[in-house]
Amino acid sequence: MNILLIGRGRMGQSIQETAEAAGDRIAASFDGLDIDGLSRLGRVGDVIMDFSRPAAMSHIADYVRRTGTPLLSGTTGLGEAERRTLESLGAYAPVLWSANYSLGIAVLYRALREIAPVLGEDYDVEITETHHNQKEDAPSGTANLLLQAVDPAGTLTPVYGRQGMVGKRTPREVGVHSLRGGTEAGTHSVHFFGPDEEIAFTHRAASRRIFVNGALHMARLLPGKPKGLYDLQTILFGA
Repeated sequence: MNILLIGRGRMGQSIQETAEAAGDRIAASFDGLDIDGLSRLGRVGDVIMDFSRPAAMSHIADYVRRTGTPLLSGTTGLGEAERRTLESLGAYAPVLWSANYSLGIAVLYRALREIAPVLGEDYDVEITETHHNQKEDAPSGTANLLLQAVDPAGTLTPVYGRQGMVGKRTPREVGVHSLRGGTEAGTHSVHFFGPDEEIAFTHRAASRRIFVNGALHMARLLPGKPKGLYDLQTILFGA
């Protein structure tokens, strides 16, 4: 597989090392310092793997529209405009975005979609996420993904941390809390606090390799699919 890699940070470097060790080829790579060079590049890869920053989205979008190259993106922190741009690219190529390419997170997301409606309003939901001290966005894209799983209709009000005399917790809020420190690869927990009981789901990443392996696995599945916007649930579970 020939890969056009966008992003040379920790994730990008890990993708390159793992891909090349598996016999794949990095056809070209760009980051924020030379992303303008993408405009002068023809189609060189079977797939684009984007793990960069939101500011690169406009350059990537122009390239996808011009070449029709399938796009796999794991860039988090996208604003509303960048999100709309990403979604529009499904008209030109198969496009897959996920905040987390771990198979375990995909399974957790599916489980939460099934469980949350059963527990209903009698259970208060709180989400915590922990990452290394170099992570720039908060809450993590994965925390937002899990929030979407427990509240797909967006009827709950997210509360990002609490301080001072905030009053009693309301039934229609969901707490989202971010911890940062050390070299933590990523831990996400979703708590359902009900009458006289708590149900908690936790996913712990032992290393970043699970995200790299998952992203490369999905990158191999994307080329050849019809144009459109995909997510992990659609590709892995068909729904």
